[in-house]
Amino acid sequence: MQGGGGGMEETPAAAKNRGGGVGEGAAVEVQEGPRFRRVCVFCGSSSGKRSSYRDAAVELGKELVARGMDLVYGGGSLGLMGEVSEAVHKGGGHVIGIIPTTLMGKEITGVTVGEVVAVSGMHERKAAMARNADAFIALPGGYGTLDELLEVIAWAQLGIHTKPVGLLNVDGYYDFLLAFIDKAVDDGFIRPSQRHIFVSAPDARDLVRKLEEYVAVEEEDPATPKLRWEIEQAGYKATLQAGIAR
Repeated sequence: MQGGGGGMEETPAAAKNRGGGVGEGAAVEVQEGPRFRRVCVFCGSSSGKRSSYRDAAVELGKELVARGMDLVYGGGSLGLMGEVSEAVHKGGGHVIGIIPTTLMGKEITGVTVGEVVAVSGMHERKAAMARNADAFIALPGGYGTLDELLEVIAWAQLGIHTKPVGLLNVDGYYDFLLAFIDKAVDDGFIRPSQRHIFVSAPDARDLVRKLEEYVAVEEEDPATPKLRWEIEQAGYKATLQAGIAR
């Protein structure tokens, strides 16, 4: 699956991943590039009470850089948002932060990293993050993180996209959510096949590997109409992409 944004200048991390930095005249080993160009990370503007959550955010940022993947996220500089964006930025990866203007005073303090794009509201933020990413990962977070996560899972269920979605289940943070989804399957609200439209893992390396191996779940009923990826029809501003540097 190729990147969903198009035309962005190649980052140092991606170039290193692709070419390996071999000197002139040396035998060059051709390596396959990353499956994803940009990964959207949903996470809290708080760091939580466990140091393992902060460690996981930093580990994820480093893993994305190591694989030549850039970051799309909610644009904040606080909490796990700040940790993952700083890790990607320090590693040489490109960072696109998308944030509603009304949240700038609440989620941004000090100097931000990478590229910050201001939008008018939460719906536009989610649409822009989804449009500019090839895969989604949820770190621990609160209501906002769950809202973002469950929406992209629901979009996958409806056939709006086939982009992989993953939960970074740090210290079992998402165990209760996974148990709820299993209960919904058992009680007939979610089809068994749709239980696997997202993946989960306790560490960043394993999760990214699962995302790269992910194969979209086929719709059991071929007569079910597939919704098209036309965000503007849902009332979002399709012109937002013009404001994101390529």
